[in-house]
This record gives sequence, structure tokens and C-alpha cells, in this order.
Amino acid sequence: MTAPTGTPEAVFERHRPLLTGLAYRLLGSMWDAEDVVQEAFLRWTRSGRDDVREPRAYLVTVVSRLALDQLRSARVAREAYVGPWLPEPVDTRAAGPLDTAELRDTLSYATLHLMERLTPPERAVFVLREAFELPYDTIAEIVGVTVPNCRQLQHRAAKRLADGRGGVRPDRFQPSAEEHAALFSRILDAARGGDLAALTRLFSEDVVAWGDGGGKTRAALRPVVGRAKVLSFLLGLLGRHTFAGFRLTDANGQPALRFDVDGRPQITLLDVHEGRVHAVFAVLNPDKLTRLAPDGDGS
Repeated sequence: MTAPTGTPEAVFERHRPLLTGLAYRLLGSMWDAEDVVQEAFLRWTRSGRDDVREPRAYLVTVVSRLALDQLRSARVAREAYVGPWLPEPVDTRAAGPLDTAELRDTLSYATLHLMERLTPPERAVFVLREAFELPYDTIAEIVGVTVPNCRQLQHRAAKRLADGRGGVRPDRFQPSAEEHAALFSRILDAARGGDLAALTRLFSEDVVAWGDGGGKTRAALRPVVGRAKVLSFLLGLLGRHTFAGFRLTDANGQPALRFDVDGRPQITLLDVHEGRVHAVFAVLNPDKLTRLAPDGDGS
């Protein structure tokens, strides 16, 4: 095998999209992901690379270890976060290749949210195995565990995510982008008309609504659980606040609804399967809304 060709900067840039996507999946924050990737870039350009025959493998290892360290410290900070902490929604194109169903699923907002339940090693093993298809011996070396322990971490992570999905496979009954967008339209029409019967048909009985204001804008400090409470909460918001500028945009590989609440921007994403909404994710923290274009791609 020959050594990589090109300047160190050129070699790194060929892998930057993949590395950014990896770091984002591990951290749920593009700000943190870009910091990690930049640190990996500095290490790559400042260190000797004479014995590096596979830059991709080497850089994946560096980014994974940096992200693991960052994730451990981030978990402590998130415990002190005001209200629920939700991942930072991002433009799909910013999150690296989406060549497989696993890469697409691990970018989906609902999966990223569920991955917050995992320990840092579980999350690292799950992402590296599920999305990037690394062999267990390589993952074990990256994470610093034995191969049997690595397999156990993967099994445990997969089970916790499956339990969080209620046993539903991530690829089962997933709506197309057009169906997802149409569902947003039906919800808006029913909510504006106060049609409780129509809304009831669109939400699952155990739906949960999450809001992330980060202490910087008003949001529910706890998730709202159950269809009756969620619908009452949503209709109450419509009655108390001014909503404007509804438009669809693309976030995390799915349609998202962007609008203003009393002049402040908000992004809402849905977890949908079998034609019903099972979770609502409302991101109001302005610090988390900078990675999406102000204008949506849809109408």
C-alpha cells in the first residue's frame, strides 16, 4: 500500500465531510463537532505522518477519541442545562455522506435524541459499528475496551435504542419526505381550525413533546407526555402567542417546520411512524438555530 498523496491539508479535506458527520453523530452538536474536527486537523498537520498508510482510519480514530473526551465533559454540562437538552438540528448536507440506511438513521433527529440515553462508550461503539461499519477489533482499540466488551456495548446500545423506539425498527413505516411534509400541513390546518378530532387522529396516544429553550427563551421545562396533554399544550400555545412565517426546511435528513413565535425563530421536527406523530421536538434555543438556512426549501 502506498502512502497518501497530496499536501496534508488536501488529504484532510478529502475526509472532512465524513469526520464532521462522525463527530456530529457522537456529540449531537455541530459546534462541538467542528471543534473536534479542527483539533484533529491541527494534530494531523503538526505531527509526523510517515507511518500513516490509511489516513481515513487514522483520522477516524483521532476524531472518535477526541469526541469521546468531549462527550464525557458535555454530559456533565447537559445535566445543568435549563430544561430538556435537544440535539442541534443541522442542514443534512453538513453532516457528511448518507450512502447507507444506517448513516441516514443515525443522523435522524429521533435517533440522535435517543442516543443521549447511552453512555459515551455505548454511543461511540454504536455509531462506529452501525453507521460506519468498522470491525469490532478496530472499535475496541479506539474506545479502549476488549473486543468482547465492545460487542456487549453494541448489544446494550442497540437494545436501549430499540426499547426507546417501542420496539419499532427505524426503517419500518417511515414516511417519505412528501408524506412527512403533508403531515405537517394537516397538523397546521387542524390546529388553526381548532379541529381536535383531526389532531387526535394525527398523534399517537403516547406522544411526547419536547422543548429546548436552554434558558434563553421560554419553553416547557419538562416533556409533555400523552396525547391529551400534548394537544392541550399545543392549542394553548396557539391561543397565547403569535405564530408567523411558517415554512418547511430540511434538517437531519427530514422535513422540519421553521416559524417565528412572538418574533423568535423555532424549528420543530417530528418522529413519525405508521402515519402518526410519536414525538415532537421543538428547538427554540437561538444558539442551536444557526446551522439551518433562514429560508426553508419548502413552502
